[in-house]
Amino acid sequence: MRDREDIRMCTAIVFTGKKGEAFFGRTMDFSYPLHPQLFAVSAGYQWKGSLGQKMSSEIGFLAIGQEFENLRILVDGVNEKGVAGAALYFAGYADFEKTAPKDGKKTIRGSLDVLPDILGNCSCLEEVEDRARKLAIVGAADPVTGMVAPLHWMFTDRTGRSLVMEKTVWGLDLYENPVGVLANSPDFPWQLTNLRNYTGVTSTQKEEAEWDFLKLVPFGQGAGTFSLPGGYTSPARFVRTVFLKTHVKIPDSRQKIVPECFHIMESVSIPKGTVMTARGTADYTQYTAFMDLQSGDYYVKTYDNYQLLKVRMCEHLPKDGTYQKLGDLEIPMEYASM
Repeated sequence: MRDREDIRMCTAIVFTGKKGEAFFGRTMDFSYPLHPQLFAVSAGYQWKGSLGQKMSSEIGFLAIGQEFENLRILVDGVNEKGVAGAALYFAGYADFEKTAPKDGKKTIRGSLDVLPDILGNCSCLEEVEDRARKLAIVGAADPVTGMVAPLHWMFTDRTGRSLVMEKTVWGLDLYENPVGVLANSPDFPWQLTNLRNYTGVTSTQKEEAEWDFLKLVPFGQGAGTFSLPGGYTSPARFVRTVFLKTHVKIPDSRQKIVPECFHIMESVSIPKGTVMTARGTADYTQYTAFMDLQSGDYYVKTYDNYQLLKVRMCEHLPKDGTYQKLGDLEIPMEYASM
């Protein structure tokens, strides 16, 4: 295993509108250039997984990832039934099988294949949970870093309910996610417990305080958020995202939900140069994506292009048991003139 400087920093979130409209999104933060691409996989498509095993999809889906020779690595996506998910780094905690179990009681999947396996075969969160418990997950080397990717996953569906899936030395755990947020290490129960350190954070303004004969007046608005963590560690990003998600004004239309989702994630988006690895490379937010779980539409913006790219599932999902590479997401930005 390589040094911890290769840790990927990502944040994922489920956001639900006033009428129950569910959206799922994530930031992709990495210190290697990813050149993300969008793929459309149809129902009935078959392919070889990272362990060489046969895989198939009963449900069509859209996903973001990369191709490496004959291997396709997918890191987030949404299927035509409204199930969405993302893989995030879980360094120091993820523990997978070294070799495939031979008892034949479970479906064998490489750690890189968990996401497309779930998206291609589950129509609701109950099916995700059932399928996950039947998986034997074998560590598969990530071709970008050359190491076994230490992953955990977050899944959701059109209800807005979400699950966190973590495989550690203690076994496979599926956690109900009451806050609809996931970051990286430590494990999910620790992240929830850590929220108790921030019970004093509030969106309301703090009034002046008196310490004996000394009057202390806040420095303008926002004094209630003073104790929010400001760094880019996983616990800091988790706390900030949960606070913002639970305190923003819920938009009254689907059209307004999309920009609100991206505004929330701006708080944990990492500019180049602010987080440097021991290799001297920048770990930064290479793209941010949100998915409309009702329509399956994808909304994406990349580091160098703040214009939202919208990809409609109904227009791009093939129907003939194949897959299509819809193209690179890194598109040059165009500036509007007035």
